Amino acid sequence: MWGGCTPKANNVSDIAHMRAALALARRGLGSAWPNPAVGCVLVREGRVMGRGWTQPGGRPHGETEALARAGEWARGATAYVSLEPCCHWGKTPPCTDALIAAGVVRVVVPVEDPDPRVSGRGIARLRSAGIEVVTGLLAEEATTLNEGFFRRIRDGRPMVTLKLASTLDGRIATKSGESRWITGEEARRRTHLLRARHDAIMVGSNTVIADDPELTCRLPGLTERSPVRVVVDGRLRVPLTARLVQDARRYPTWFITRHHDAPERHRVFEECGVQLLPVAVGGETVDLAAGLSQLAERGVTRVLAEGGAGLAAALLRAGLVDRIAWFRASRVMGGDGIPAIAPFGLERLADTPAFARTGIETLGPDVLETFSRA
Repeated sequence: MWGGCTPKANNVSDIAHMRAALALARRGLGSAWPNPAVGCVLVREGRVMGRGWTQPGGRPHGETEALARAGEWARGATAYVSLEPCCHWGKTPPCTDALIAAGVVRVVVPVEDPDPRVSGRGIARLRSAGIEVVTGLLAEEATTLNEGFFRRIRDGRPMVTLKLASTLDGRIATKSGESRWITGEEARRRTHLLRARHDAIMVGSNTVIADDPELTCRLPGLTERSPVRVVVDGRLRVPLTARLVQDARRYPTWFITRHHDAPERHRVFEECGVQLLPVAVGGETVDLAAGLSQLAERGVTRVLAEGGAGLAAALLRAGLVDRIAWFRASRVMGGDGIPAIAPFGLERLADTPAFARTGIETLGPDVLETFSRA
């Protein structure tokens, strides 16, 4: 916990500059892992002297970037940082020391870093150097932005966003399996933006076998932001001719699979460049919680689960879905279509997973609704 008295934000300009820092932080979503995505704005006498955000791979940090841009103009400035500055030595020096050395006189921080190496120590370090520190400004927004990092530190797993694209009656394919394209071009572009803002994209083996997807980000200018591709395939049923396997050396591709199942087939996949993450089985299927824990151990903070219906049901049944992004097309397919979510055995309404709607947006003829776990 933070000690001592906490100064309060002075005026609306503090809020405006912190919103700018949060906007900068969002630029790092999907590329900053295993570190949090942090934005920093340096302001002196009402003028912005430097801006920065966490660079790909998690370094340089946002504060370092902003200080480099500001140079000597950082002396006497206020730093608006979207997360408590780090105070420990890693592959880079502590950001607290950089802010102190630069002569910053005031730091505004919305929320404490949950990493036990920092967790209040960064704020204490700044205060011990005589810097005024303001905390709590836009804390909820800052926590939501880095929910994936927070969940990885506190729960040992990444944040999971379940992405669905269906008809109005919740169908993702006709009874013959036809599914391209239920939603329109604008919705598909937004899906690619979601991919760019997540560290990993997860699908089940049935989706790979049926659709042979690439699972890359194909938006102009963002092709380098393609996430790690994760396939849940307990028995390694995916054919070696699948595009995910064929280009696994170009795009990182990880398979969550069963322990000690078909070692010879394991070897063949690894020779193709696929990294296997063996986990224990839970009944007839792999333990998804254990698989997500393995992703967290490798630094993944944000996972976009794109399908199919079986994986969606398994994640929901296990209580592992934190957000939902549901694209709905303005068409109806009927009960013989394939549902977006497979049955998962609930009998009581009280046992259904509950979510709160956080947004709704029109994308051409389609609608995107977003939800967070209630």
